Amino acid sequence: MRTTHDHGGDVRLTRISKTYGGFTAVHPLDLTVPQGTFFALLGASGCGKTTTLRMIAGLEEPTQGTVHLGDQDVTHLPPYKRPVNTVFQSYALFPHLDIFENVAFGLRRRGIKNVRKQVEEMLDLVQLGEHARKKPHQLSGGQQQRVAVARALINHPKVLLLDEPLGALDLKLRRQMQLELKRIQTEVGITFIHVTHDQEEAMTMADTVAVMNAGRVEQLGSPTDLYENPKSTFVANFLGTSNLIEAEVDTRSGDEIVLKAGGCKLSLPRARCSAPVTAGGKVLAGIRPEKISLTHADDAGRVPEGRNRLTGTITASSFIGVSTQYMIDSPACPGLEVYVQNLDRDARLVPGAEVVLHWDPAHTFGLDAAQDIDAGVEGVEPDEGVAA
Repeated sequence: MRTTHDHGGDVRLTRISKTYGGFTAVHPLDLTVPQGTFFALLGASGCGKTTTLRMIAGLEEPTQGTVHLGDQDVTHLPPYKRPVNTVFQSYALFPHLDIFENVAFGLRRRGIKNVRKQVEEMLDLVQLGEHARKKPHQLSGGQQQRVAVARALINHPKVLLLDEPLGALDLKLRRQMQLELKRIQTEVGITFIHVTHDQEEAMTMADTVAVMNAGRVEQLGSPTDLYENPKSTFVANFLGTSNLIEAEVDTRSGDEIVLKAGGCKLSLPRARCSAPVTAGGKVLAGIRPEKISLTHADDAGRVPEGRNRLTGTITASSFIGVSTQYMIDSPACPGLEVYVQNLDRDARLVPGAEVVLHWDPAHTFGLDAAQDIDAGVEGVEPDEGVAA
């Protein structure tokens, strides 16, 4: 059952930017968050995601540009006049009030006398009805976070902003809360805009993700599209792990580009290449570690025809339960990573073994070789600054 009805339309940022003296935290950007979606601003510390969120909330004044909620220009409205509520990493619950009164606080402040029905509905939504008369300190971190969400939603905002809301939770609880927040968003049907530096968190919850880097949106799309079709080395490296192989364009025929790398030829679908393609030009051929199969060199003849293949030597392996992760040096690229599911483990695949790496050409993507091949690898910048 949805608890809101008039959602007020999309959130639209038009040429919005923020500078602090000589430092630009957010470069001019245009961004539309469709009504009723779960939207994530994802990036490392210092990328501008929190500054962008705070401009939507009214906690920061844009240097230029406008913020619209539906047809309403809210750029210069104070936070309390915007149909927006924010949930922060620090839950900011009132320790002296029980859970019921924490959730009821916003209604009582607006002079609403009969709050019981609304509060009980909201506590049921976050599955905390039986804890209504407990104090915040008697709840777990995840339960406290759900109280903070209930307290924000009871005011029926058109948009709920979530600023690193799960950052203080341990890994297991964080994963539970990811699913819980997605369930709540689906039930209430309002727009959620979620800021996080955690790639898995964004991919798990969001319908659409904007990957931010150095105050700009690097790429925008569904989690699947961003992962499968990164358009830059930053996105390829920041969302999971990518093997990026420096290659040269050999030939181009119809929908296929043939590349040369380390004495081998690799096929790349033209539709999956965002780089300029000229004969003899450079391209970064990308392949995710879990898309690669590994065959011992003695069995090279069993590799099916038509697959991309490279030769290499295993330099290290790590058993992590669900899979074994291999590091492989190849003439085409040192330090290739391959993840192999632990179904039928080949005991010969140990450091020092000669192997053939092979994969479906359709899983290869191509990027502009003029980019920094290591962009986004670290994932976190050393200085958060004001643009986090």
